Amino acid sequence: MNQSTSEAFDVVVIGSGPGGYVAALKAQAAGLRTAIVEKDARFGGTCLHVGCIPSKVFLHTAALLDEIRAAKKIGIEVGAPDLDWDGLKRRSRRVIAKLAGGVSLLLKRGGVPAFHGFGRLAGPGRVEVTAPDGSGERLIEARNVIIATGSGARTLPFLPLDGDRIVTNAEMFSLDELPARLGIIGAGAVGAEFASMFRSYGSEVELFEVLPRVLPLEDAEVSEVVGKAFRKRRIRVRTEARVEAAEVVETGVQVRYQAGEETRTAEYDRLLVAVGRAPRTTDIGLETVGIELEKGGFIPVDGRCRTGAPGVFAIGDVVGTAQLAHVASAEADVAVAAIAGREVPPLRRDRMPAATYCVPEVGSVGLTEEAAAAAGHELRVGRFPFAANSKANILGDPTGFVKVVAEAGYGEVLGVHIVGPHATDLIAEAVVALDHEATLESLARSVHPHPTLSEAVAEAALAASGAPLHA
Repeated sequence: MNQSTSEAFDVVVIGSGPGGYVAALKAQAAGLRTAIVEKDARFGGTCLHVGCIPSKVFLHTAALLDEIRAAKKIGIEVGAPDLDWDGLKRRSRRVIAKLAGGVSLLLKRGGVPAFHGFGRLAGPGRVEVTAPDGSGERLIEARNVIIATGSGARTLPFLPLDGDRIVTNAEMFSLDELPARLGIIGAGAVGAEFASMFRSYGSEVELFEVLPRVLPLEDAEVSEVVGKAFRKRRIRVRTEARVEAAEVVETGVQVRYQAGEETRTAEYDRLLVAVGRAPRTTDIGLETVGIELEKGGFIPVDGRCRTGAPGVFAIGDVVGTAQLAHVASAEADVAVAAIAGREVPPLRRDRMPAATYCVPEVGSVGLTEEAAAAAGHELRVGRFPFAANSKANILGDPTGFVKVVAEAGYGEVLGVHIVGPHATDLIAEAVVALDHEATLESLARSVHPHPTLSEAVAEAALAASGAPLHA
């Protein structure tokens, strides 16, 4: 195979997702000569092409369908809406293309050269790029390398993914037709979002979770609200249920699962496997620099995103932190600062926000009540229901609450958990509050505009202080 050597760079980033392209732009802006390597034809990574962005396009359409169906309740007479499945897919592709073009333009304007091909380490200070058609390899000299290769959907050994009947999230956005019956394995964020959107589209949905509740990483009270809301929407939720086998048959997919002591079967048109993400850390040359993977295939790093190999950094889904786009972008900043010799505080992993865009939405940051108690904190906990919030009632969406968890001594806020309308936007206030070590008093005394959903955050802080006002 032909091999050529290119010029040297201060930083070479492998992967152009929300960690990789942000790292490349920040490194170049810091005066470091930077290049980026991307195996796919377009920049943006999994998040942009088959993850966060298309899923939110599809969820937005689902939300509009629900609003139109409920329009009579707010004084608007409309006919029953019809979903244009092909039109929705076309819109998703347009949004993706626009945003991918935007990333490409940012890299071009930032003066970051791009190498398209599969990138892997080829020993200290070297990155090998194999052309997409396999026609040749190119060696790039790099004083520092940032690995940002992302993740792919996990599966289970007994689930034969075929990209048609048994699928991951990546295939769900290009199905030929809307499934009348959809089974979903895994009730984390991905499973919950797909269950929510496809129920809004009119599909019959059954959701399997081996743990006792949906969204098992969220606060238990939040999970309870989501589970009840799903059942009210006639999403069949089977918790503490273990799927044991799936087989493609002539009429769809037949699933065998264990529920308590009983073995049952069910059949669906499509089966979505949403059991987590696996880091893309195989065949990227880690052994050439002496990096050994941790359990789960993750790359071990320190608080500055440094691996055990000199000049090699890793960020995003490959390092075992929360596999979220905004976490990868934040880690990009930390890694570039370390390379540039700037002092930045390590990321607080317990202050990374999470957002789930199902109905009702969920936003959270910091410690859950259970985790805070397990850590030995004496707690003050306050809740404020959206049923008592003016804006939520105006929107006709009073489901859920804001919950504030604080330590009892000084009232420092340890966590905020929101389930209900626009929770994924509201949680940003809580992130700032935790980053600035807000107390219940400072959060409650911050003046919130009326009427807004954000008032519920201040009200929950008041409740935790023992002085609830409107509930």
